[in-house]
Amino acid sequence: MLGRSLLLAAVLSVPGLASLGQAHAPAASQDSDALIARVDQHYNRLTSLRARYSEHYAGMGLDRTESGTLLLKKPGRMRWSYDEPQGKLFILDGRFAWFYTPGDAQAQRIPAKQLDDLRSPLRFLLGHTQLKKELVNLTVTQDNHGIHIAGIPQGMEQRIHRLTLDVTANGEIQHMKLEELDGAITEFAFTQVAENIPTREQDFVFNLPEGATVVDGPPPV
Repeated sequence: MLGRSLLLAAVLSVPGLASLGQAHAPAASQDSDALIARVDQHYNRLTSLRARYSEHYAGMGLDRTESGTLLLKKPGRMRWSYDEPQGKLFILDGRFAWFYTPGDAQAQRIPAKQLDDLRSPLRFLLGHTQLKKELVNLTVTQDNHGIHIAGIPQGMEQRIHRLTLDVTANGEIQHMKLEELDGAITEFAFTQVAENIPTREQDFVFNLPEGATVVDGPPPV
């Protein structure tokens, strides 16, 4: 949250999990429910969020890592600003998603309701978070690397095999892994997170570069 930007990086070290010996041991139902509730509560209280992201995409003959800054604001706004190439953008303005790479003659636009880009699972953070409703076949497991919440995003069953959120015991998402049915994998890692920060409306407005035209369709891989 949620193109292909975000993150290969984090091996989680969550306090209190050092005693867990079995890899990917299912969490007790009561503990799982409590953890899911903490994630919901953590993001429901947010009005905005800024973080550094690293994204790794492997699939379709590509193996690429990119990074940049993610800005989220409720309701329904998102901005991914890439480090390289500078000026590459993905913006969700509440109505449309926009994707543009400097030097391109076209900017892609798609209605937000039709967005199935791999960033779109993060959109649940922009509303009222309810993981049990957002993810199908929801599971919670723990191992020596942390706590993992996994499932299939609602509406993306024809594309996504599994979404895994690596979270802290306090309910903060640090890493996200999307496994597609065709074998492609996208991972996002988040650092330097700042919550409930001031934002500007113009940060979520896409300004079409001079000479570029708008094309309706999904962003490229």
